[in-house]
Amino acid sequence: MKYLHTMVRVTDIDTSIDFYCNKLGLEELRRIDNEAGRFTLVFLAAPGDSDAQVELTHNWDPEPLSAGRNFGHLAYSVENIYATCQRLMDGGVVINRPPRDGYMAFVQSPDNVSIEILQQGQPLAQQEPWQSMSNTGEW
Repeated sequence: MKYLHTMVRVTDIDTSIDFYCNKLGLEELRRIDNEAGRFTLVFLAAPGDSDAQVELTHNWDPEPLSAGRNFGHLAYSVENIYATCQRLMDGGVVINRPPRDGYMAFVQSPDNVSIEILQQGQPLAQQEPWQSMSNTGEW
């Protein structure tokens, strides 16, 4: 058995690609546009880790999507959680659970899918402004 991917439904493919690729840092591996089925599939992965993929599914006909919280979350480890969170904030992403402990943070995709960001290895030393930052919204 081999892990293939996790599928996440999205309402706006361009907004989602901007979030997952330009802000979070994933890379687009392949894209399938299916005119007969009226959907687009986009497969993403962290650079150098194509074995752990996320499939964004965009149905061309609008449909309401329920909150992503019942899905759980996607999780990625990063070399420097503070630098990653700062890059996300600079890109307009709300840090829902700041990395006060130097180890864990949460953000949400445009479709309210929670993304957990974990520091690789040991937690970084606590530092401002993260240490004093309050939670925002849900994750």
